[in-house]
Amino acid sequence: MPLDRLRHFLKDIHSLTLEPSMKIILTICFSFLAVIAISAQNKWYDTVSKQADAVEQEVINWRRTFHQNPELSNREFETAKHIEKYLKDLGLEVETGVAHTGVIGLLKGGKPGPVVGLRADMDALPVTERVDLPFASKVKSTYLGAEVGVMHACGHDSHMAILMGAAKILTAMKNEISGTIVFIFQPAEEGAPLGEEGGAKLMVKEGIIDKYGIDVVFGLHISSGLEAGSIRYKPGGTMAASDQFIIKVKGKQTHGSRPWGGVDPIVTAAQIIQGLQTIISRQTELTKEAAVITVGKIQGGVRNNIIPEEVEMIGTIRTLDTSMQRIIHEKIRLTATKIAESTGATAEVEIIIGYPVTYNDPVLTSTMIPTLMATAGEDNVRLYPASTGSEDFSFFAQEVPGFYFSLGGMPKGQNQYDAAPHHTPDFYIDESGMKLGVKSMCNLALDYLHQFGTGNKAGK
Repeated sequence: MPLDRLRHFLKDIHSLTLEPSMKIILTICFSFLAVIAISAQNKWYDTVSKQADAVEQEVINWRRTFHQNPELSNREFETAKHIEKYLKDLGLEVETGVAHTGVIGLLKGGKPGPVVGLRADMDALPVTERVDLPFASKVKSTYLGAEVGVMHACGHDSHMAILMGAAKILTAMKNEISGTIVFIFQPAEEGAPLGEEGGAKLMVKEGIIDKYGIDVVFGLHISSGLEAGSIRYKPGGTMAASDQFIIKVKGKQTHGSRPWGGVDPIVTAAQIIQGLQTIISRQTELTKEAAVITVGKIQGGVRNNIIPEEVEMIGTIRTLDTSMQRIIHEKIRLTATKIAESTGATAEVEIIIGYPVTYNDPVLTSTMIPTLMATAGEDNVRLYPASTGSEDFSFFAQEVPGFYFSLGGMPKGQNQYDAAPHHTPDFYIDESGMKLGVKSMCNLALDYLHQFGTGNKAGK
């Protein structure tokens, strides 16, 4: 069966009125057929594979340089200079200072066609490294007024190195490319400092999607708990929206020996915390999507025998469905205010909208999964449950169809439960997994541009 017809079958599956599980089964079946067709049709696979072998040690070296010299969000000054010089040395058009420290590289192919965005994030975290590596970070910086260690504890150093490797390979293939590739090196994925804007949201606000005419965007995230050589993905909501809540419970101060003389905001806050958990366990349709409400901090009172006037709680809300997100926000407000009212207190609820759901466009995802299977091997690409972590790649995917997937970075044979989580001092990545990231980004871009070079587009 010709590849074009297989692509259309995959697209049509998502327009059918079927159970989600049946759509997944049909998608997988047709994807396997498409893998065979892709492997036979696309002559650049061998070229990309050979060039990825050749550039692998450079990619590893770049990653180690970034790892040893991490910079916090919106402060990626030296990182940006390193990337800028590299892209200019490749002969690309380069824009700097995007969303403060972001860098854009523009590769115009030898033939007309669509525009593909490939994104990597740049910032590190206020974490002191504990991993015994010759290139471990010794960097110190200031975060929220305190001196902290700085570490690439989420793999962004790998992401930058992978995209640099892809840029080198794709630039060498410039004359064969039908369209344009935009290399997006994005700062502040972990969140801008207080009082500042940043990250993908600011890049979008500054207009990079329209300026470069980006049609689709691809991104990846290396995972310390997924075996190197593996890829995991999910159509639809793949990572959660992340919102923050602040609840101020106001009572009436009194002596701790005479609670009836006042209104205890601490006891009221405890009841609110319990009530918030029942929103998830008893009022949310968890068979539809997962959701989480977590109180991360509670503060109130100054002395053991004084019932204070006010207690403040802050926490996070994670949702994978926008309608559920809206309902949960409403229930948080209702639960907090009504419980407070029942005790004679009042509750002020503020919900701060953060990152949206990271949404993989179903049509684009099913269209490109055969590419990943042909690149990594069919057995190494699998559907995966959604994550309640969040990603600001979501802002790009709100503007144009996006596809974001997980790349294995755990040593082969290691138990995933023994792997140090992201954002911890012991976070570790097996560098052998990065070559697959380079090949995947190259082949996704080339396959999309080849398939839709006539002006047709996959996705919404």
